[in-house]
Amino acid sequence: MEISDTLGFLLGTWEVSRFYTDHRSGTAPTFQGRAVLALDPAGLALEGLDLARYEETGQLCLGSQRSPAARSLDFVRRPGGAVMLYRPGRQPYVDLDLTGGAWDAVHPCGADHYEISTVVKSHDVVQEYWRVQGPEKDYTAVTTLRRVSRQGAATGPGGGAGQRPSPG
Repeated sequence: MEISDTLGFLLGTWEVSRFYTDHRSGTAPTFQGRAVLALDPAGLALEGLDLARYEETGQLCLGSQRSPAARSLDFVRRPGGAVMLYRPGRQPYVDLDLTGGAWDAVHPCGADHYEISTVVKSHDVVQEYWRVQGPEKDYTAVTTLRRVSRQGAATGPGGGAGQRPSPG
């Protein structure tokens, strides 16, 4: 599946399921929640490119323990259909280019090493595969994003204005 505009494709509301395998402790936490990726009301970001805010909220579960969990990222549209993801405080995190339907990225975080593969399964399903290793971490995670609804994108097919919301 080809996507002409990664940001436009991802704009909208998603159900999020994440399954972890902690290779050190043998535990298998899960996360269930919702994510919204919406264009920033200011409309412009770094270098005059579109900015969207990703807000993920839900519950992290480990056995009978449940706790609220959240994360935020900024997505900045790059030329050629890609995006750059930033953590809070505008710290560069990782690039993402789904124009070919899949993308692999690496993120060094101190002594830890993150390998991230993202695959578009359909217009309404995206999966991320994480492998994280380092002195303090050793886990894999699989995240499935299922589209609940689309939001109009500033430009580009695959998420552009005028498309109807997906059933959900």
